[in-house]
Amino acid sequence: MAIETEKKFLLAHIPSPLMTNGVPICQGYIKKSKNGVVRVRIFGSKGFLTVKGPTANGARKEFEYPVPMADARQMMALFCKGATIDKTRFHIAHEGFEWEVDVFAGDNKGLVVAEIELAHIDQKFQKPDWIGREVTHDPRYFNSNLIEHPFCTWPASNPSMPLI
Repeated sequence: MAIETEKKFLLAHIPSPLMTNGVPICQGYIKKSKNGVVRVRIFGSKGFLTVKGPTANGARKEFEYPVPMADARQMMALFCKGATIDKTRFHIAHEGFEWEVDVFAGDNKGLVVAEIELAHIDQKFQKPDWIGREVTHDPRYFNSNLIEHPFCTWPASNPSMPLI
């Protein structure tokens, strides 16, 4: 078991290193409750099954296991009822940290979010100039909620990023 501690941000602008080496991700949620989620994910050419506990102050328990690609596809088809999150993930190194930038597609097209994983929630880090408003504690930006309330349904006044 690992404890995932991360902060999530919108982008002030699209960083130039973002334009290369993205990995496609398709993920669905088998189970979602107040106690956590069970997610199946296809990350590039690999499949994963992940169990995450509830988020408290940006941290949560996480169990992740590789699964055969055929099993990941079958679980997604059988248990996710066609509701998936599609995005491309980019990794950008900055000041000793690796940022993950997700560019969403489908019903969440136009949404771009950056995450940084930390050893603890108060760990200091230098924000790149392309980082905007923090949304760590805004449940609208949780991937598991974007399935039920996709970005395309949000009022136009909500922040979004220019399409890449």
